Amino acid sequence: MLPLKRKSVEPLAASLDPLHVSSLHQALNHFVAQSPWSDDAVLGRVSDWVLPRMDLEGAGTVFWIADDTGMPKQGTHSVGVARQYCGQLGKTDNCQVAVSLSIATAAASLPIQYQLYLPESWAEDAQRRKDAGVPEDVRFATKPEISLAQMKAAKAAGLPGDIALADAGYGDDTHYRDGITGLGMRYAVGIKTGTKVWALGSAALPPKPWSGKGRKPTRLRRGPDNQPVTVKNLALSLPSSAWRKTTWREGTNASLSSRFAAVRVRAAHGDRQASVPRDEEWLLIEWPKGEPEPIKYFLSTLSAETPRKELVKVVKMRWRIERDYQELKQEFGLDNFEGRNWRGFHHHATLCIAAYGFLVGERLVHGDSVKKNACFREKPALPESYTPRGARSTPAACTGLDPNPALGNRHGVRPRSCLTATVRADSDHQSAYLTQ
Repeated sequence: MLPLKRKSVEPLAASLDPLHVSSLHQALNHFVAQSPWSDDAVLGRVSDWVLPRMDLEGAGTVFWIADDTGMPKQGTHSVGVARQYCGQLGKTDNCQVAVSLSIATAAASLPIQYQLYLPESWAEDAQRRKDAGVPEDVRFATKPEISLAQMKAAKAAGLPGDIALADAGYGDDTHYRDGITGLGMRYAVGIKTGTKVWALGSAALPPKPWSGKGRKPTRLRRGPDNQPVTVKNLALSLPSSAWRKTTWREGTNASLSSRFAAVRVRAAHGDRQASVPRDEEWLLIEWPKGEPEPIKYFLSTLSAETPRKELVKVVKMRWRIERDYQELKQEFGLDNFEGRNWRGFHHHATLCIAAYGFLVGERLVHGDSVKKNACFREKPALPESYTPRGARSTPAACTGLDPNPALGNRHGVRPRSCLTATVRADSDHQSAYLTQ
């Protein structure tokens, strides 16, 4: 929480104890990069402290928000670094990517799970894994697989959750959506423009009639004139009356609103391996006025009676995890870790989340009247006797000396307090030599 530009180990050590930077740097570096404490245990204690302040029972709907965040990184030796899409840069570049799960209500949110995504090139390289200290039980997994495992762990820990939210990088995966449903949760997730669905009134054909020979057909089928459509084509075919302007919350300067359409559909992916059609669900489409085509698509298993405005409010709850990442990076240095190993990467993130959890808890207790970091805006004062490394020793004061008054008119004469004395003793007498 210190007001430092970077929150890596050395700047923290220099601010906390400028007289013993080297020793504190070594101690902090060991604590973060080597010490074998459990990230899961610490995150669990953070949750135990923050979640009661979030009042989950009285908060109404509890959301689980899945997402990932990228951290630009140079070189090739830092664990998990590779050329991949980095959201912070908005392009593909050298970076590390971590998958997280946050628990959120209308009042607050908190990351409860955090794991580095290990690219396949790393997962299959035994030497790089050894050098970076990647645990043996960590194998290659896609981001949706990591996220679903985090949800299963949260469910096993007894954490409450009603609706899962995720962007199209996760929601477009059919197995991911089915996994959320298997946990007994509803979802409202983004999908891509090419995702195919069956519009209301259409569906896959039933299995072929059995001829009486061989195995009885059980799988659904499609015909030449019976094909699903992409969500983009479906959106463009909707009449103008299907679109309504909807406001979901108050922004900083104005109300946040856009045009939306909501229709009932059935997801088409994988239905040719199924024996019964998928259940109907909501397709929510956002098409802001002035845009040439729709910009966002969502599938949701909220009930068929859910009003459009409520659907919009639910999918827009994802903004909370964006705020989490923004504050974790800008205020707590989530992306400032300078080490290379697996343990240090996760320890650093865990400590950042612990500090952020403290801030979330204080906000909930004290309300909006307490600004973030209100107690930590002033830099810690350095001791008066502090000497920066590499600087000369502080000159000794010599108030008892009486310099030659004739020297006072010379340019560049130092103040009296800056004069130093050297006393030399010989066998016969003592002579004082005044030097500048």
